[in-house]
Order: sequence, then C-alpha cells, then structure tokens
Amino acid sequence: MRESRAEVGYAATFFRFFAGQLALLSPKDLEQRIRGCSWTICHRPAGVAAVITPWNFPLAMMAKKISAALAADCSVVAKPSELTPLSAIALCHLMERAGIPAGKLNLIIGQPIPIGQMLCQHPSIRVISFTGSTATGKLLLRESSGHIKRLTLELGGNAPLLVFEDADLELAVEELMANKFRCAGQTCVCVNRVYVHSDVLPPFAEALASSVAKLRLGNGMNADTDIGPLIHRAAFEKVSLHVSEAMYQGAQRVVGHDPQSPQHKHGCFYPPTVLVGANHTMKVFQEETFGPVVVVASFHSEEEALCLANETPYGLAAYAFTSDSERVQRCSRELQFAHVGLNTGTGPTPKAPFGGMKQSGMGREGGAEGLAEFLETQTIVKA
Repeated sequence: MRESRAEVGYAATFFRFFAGQLALLSPKDLEQRIRGCSWTICHRPAGVAAVITPWNFPLAMMAKKISAALAADCSVVAKPSELTPLSAIALCHLMERAGIPAGKLNLIIGQPIPIGQMLCQHPSIRVISFTGSTATGKLLLRESSGHIKRLTLELGGNAPLLVFEDADLELAVEELMANKFRCAGQTCVCVNRVYVHSDVLPPFAEALASSVAKLRLGNGMNADTDIGPLIHRAAFEKVSLHVSEAMYQGAQRVVGHDPQSPQHKHGCFYPPTVLVGANHTMKVFQEETFGPVVVVASFHSEEEALCLANETPYGLAAYAFTSDSERVQRCSRELQFAHVGLNTGTGPTPKAPFGGMKQSGMGREGGAEGLAEFLETQTIVKA
C-alpha cells in the first residue's frame, strides 16, 4: 500500500512534466536565410501511438507513455498488462472526467499476442512504445518491420552494483535496500548482481544481512509490511529455482529460509533472502531473478569489477559506490548501461531520459528525448 501510494504521485509527475514541455513544439526559424530561402523547423505528431505496459508499475508506466504521446498530440491506443488492468481503467476514467476528447485515448484489454500482432500490423499505428521483456521486444520489432514503425523499447535488465574498497558501506547498504526491495524486487532497474571488493566483503555482508533480516513479509494492505507477494506462482517458482541452483553450486544462504518446506508454505510470498559466496556463472547472475533476493560475489580489482558488470547482453541500469572521485569518472565512462547511479541507488525521474543500451532496448522515455519519440520533424523551406 505504501508503494502504491508513492506510485500515484510518481505517475502524476509525468503529466506535470510533459505539460511543461509544450513550448518545445513551437516552430523554430533558422537565423540566416540559406540559398535565398527562409527555413522553419516544425514538429508534427508522429501518428497514432500504441503504448504497451507491464504489470509491475501499472499506473506509472501507463502515465509515462500516455503523457508524452498526448503532449505530442498523438492519439493513443493503450494496452496494459492483462495481469494488472485496473490501474489503466482508473486512469482512463479520470482522464475522461478531465475532458479528454472522445477517441483521443483508447483502452484495449486482453491477451497480448493477438493484440500485439494487430498493433504491429495495422498501418494506422505509427508509434509503438513498449516496456517489457527483451523477447517480446524482439517480437514487436519483427512484427512491425513491414510498416517501418517508430519503436521505443524499454526491455529487460541485469543491473550490477559495485562496492569498492573505499566505499561508504553504510550508505551502500542503505541505498541497496531501497533499490532492491521495492515491489518485492520485481523492477527492471533494481539490483540483480552485487559485486563487493574482497577487502570489505565481510563487514558489508554482515550489515546487509542485518538489514534484510528486519524486513517484514506479509499482507501488502498492512501498514507494517515491507515485502508482499510476487505477481504469480510462476514468478515464485523462478526465484526458488535461482536460489536453489545457486546454493547447489556453492552459495550460502545467510538470510531467509526454504519457502517450500512444510513449516514455511507461503504461496507466492518469497522471503527476503541474502546469498553470499556466489559466482558470475550462476543463473541468478545471468538472468533477472525478479524477486527479493540479494546475491553477493567478490572482486579484487577495479578492472575485474567493471568487466564483470559489463559481462551481460543487457544495459539498462548499473550502480557503483566509491569515495574516489577519479574512479567515479571512470565508472561513468566504462559502465555500459544507460542509467548509472554513482553513490546512489535512485531510479529514473520524468525530467531525465531513461532507456536501455544493447538488448535492454532503444529510444528514451522522460525528458525532452521522451517527447521526441512521438514526434516527426518537418523542415519548411520558403522562397
């Protein structure tokens, strides 16, 4: 409940931000006449936009896309996740009450495959903005290629967090906790891999274990709950598989318990867990776990840490903690991720562009760049 209320406020900030960006759409004249002509740069709506959103932030992700599309004067066909449609219904109801013209915002709910195929293949849809898995993003690229549509894809991630030997360990743990356990670890920018310098691994692991052990698992409607259920049983089984495989390969569980045991049957509630002694080859490091599990491995040098962080096909978010200002600059240059947090675990803001590198997607949301995804630029030349 605490997180859902915060999401409502976060969603509202996208409408406020893009409402303030409308001046960017004004025509701009080049100062000089070229070849005896005046030149004017105009921004036009790119056309009908299809926005497809995931289940984990059902209001904020919808607001992020709709607000930018409407600011660009695009009509919208919105397709929320079939697992969490109610927030989108509520948002559309509120926008109807606010006076949005009929047909400007259209909501379609149902199974993703036939709806996605229709949106990709219909010639009237000129923009597709999608947040979700890399596999689905690749499918949308293939299905829409016949119409040369404009695509914005925010896809999967595998976020590393590096803790160097000179880091403020208390700050690193505090920021990791805030970053990792929101939405029970089911966010694309939350840390999935923790690499800690071997010199500070023992005190870091001890402080982390102490903090994670205090988290309360339970009914999300209760005010004192920190971790609610995962989205469905399949998600629970994936997290369980990642943890059991890591332990079989040598990782040690220092916080948490086996939720499958008779005395700890939790349905879709996976207990907050910390694993130490992991290595980079484990599935829990190679894939997004998407659950309340922190897995810690060690490194011995800055070069090794950066190599481990970048050793993934994904490039959405990464984080590093160090008190060395020169290392901060090196990390910002070397980390192959579109969102890099240095001595912070904070996520995106409406005022700055956000998206992915490599197989984490293309295009940007937020900032002036997010508005541009829904625009076509036209040059008018007059003699």
